[in-house]
Amino acid sequence: MAKLIVTTRKGETHTLEAPTGSSVMEVIRDSSISDILALCGGACACATCHVHIATEFAGILPPMSADEDGLLEGSSHRDTRSRLSCQIRMTDSLSGLRVTIAEED
Repeated sequence: MAKLIVTTRKGETHTLEAPTGSSVMEVIRDSSISDILALCGGACACATCHVHIATEFAGILPPMSADEDGLLEGSSHRDTRSRLSCQIRMTDSLSGLRVTIAEED
């Protein structure tokens, strides 16, 4: 099982167990961290699961889809490390992935 390291909006850091194949959003939501709303349930339709990826992981994530890019365009907190956590599936190679939950729009 992979590890996911999440920093909340309050600056609290949590190390979570992340089953292979689960989305980062699912892992965060299932851990009861309330900063992720995930209003669309992971369908890449709302951008309420916006996170910032640690720089060292940016190059190993799958490319961003046009839908994800379009949703992130509407965020005033988007930066070069922005991703939707529902679009990142955990793998063994992503163990140790560090994300920070973006400010709410």
